[in-house]
Amino acid sequence: MAVVLSVSGSPSRTSRTTRLLRHVDARLTEFGHEVVPFEVRSLPAEALLAGDTSHPELARALELFARADGVVIGTPVYKAAYSGLLKTLLDVLPQYALTGKAVLPLATGGSTAHVLAVDYALRPVLSSMGAGHITQGWFVLDRHIGVREDGSTSIERETDVLLTPVVDAFAAALVRRGERHEELAVAR
Repeated sequence: MAVVLSVSGSPSRTSRTTRLLRHVDARLTEFGHEVVPFEVRSLPAEALLAGDTSHPELARALELFARADGVVIGTPVYKAAYSGLLKTLLDVLPQYALTGKAVLPLATGGSTAHVLAVDYALRPVLSSMGAGHITQGWFVLDRHIGVREDGSTSIERETDVLLTPVVDAFAAALVRRGERHEELAVAR
C-alpha cells in the first residue's frame, strides 16, 4: 500500500497534536499503509532555521517527503495559524514538495474559535506546495485528547466518531492515487 509521512509540527514534548497523529497513524496502518512518524521538533534548530538542507537530518526529512505517497500534517493552532515550527519546515521544503501527494491537514487547539485555521491558514500553504489532493481536514479540541493510566492516548468518543470518516477518506484517497499511478505505469 502507500507510504504515509505523519508530521507533527508541535514544539511540545508532551504534545496533544502528536498524540492525535499517533492515533490517526494506528488507523492508517489498519488499512495496510506504512506510516512514518516524524516530529519537526526533532530536527536541529540551527540547521532548520538556517535552511541548511545539506545537514544530514534535514536531508533525511526532505527524503522522507519525497518518498511519501501521502502526508498527514498536524499542528497546534496558535493565534489562528499553524505553528511557527511547522512553518519553518515548510519554508525549507522545495516549493512543490507535495506534488502528487494526498494530504490530510489536522489541527489541535484550546478553543473552537480556531477551527477555521485548517481551511484558512494551513490548506492554502499545502495547496501552494502542489498537494495532489487535500482531503477534508479536521480540528480537535485539546481537552478531547487525553492520556490513559497506561500512557496510551484517549480520544473523546464523539470526537473519535467524527474523526474516523475523515481518516478513512484520506486512506481511500491514498488507494485511489496508487491505483491511478499503477494504471499510468501499465499504460506506458
